[in-house]
Amino acid sequence: MRNIKIEGWDVTVEGKPVKENLLVGLNVLIANKKPEEIPKGIDKFRLFGRLAKAFERAEKTNILELEEGDYSFLKKTIENDIPSIWAMNSNMLKAVEEFLNSKEE
Repeated sequence: MRNIKIEGWDVTVEGKPVKENLLVGLNVLIANKKPEEIPKGIDKFRLFGRLAKAFERAEKTNILELEEGDYSFLKKTIENDIPSIWAMNSNMLKAVEEFLNSKEE
């Protein structure tokens, strides 16, 4: 099990303040996958269900709790798909590094 603290930050989008955090970034990474790269099958269906529930809980508790297999999926997604330009946002850089360096409990 991994417990990753979720810290938010403010950004301005089209002149309006918006809250962002690691969950927003992870959702963007998953949503922007090419259709042929999105995992299929009942096991992946269940994986995405667990991720949705974990994200919902994390929005309330600010702690993303992930089983090791779910963490591994997200870690691989970050390692393979994260746009390098995101590192220009120091908050996102910190959040991603904390995610990647989280320890199994």
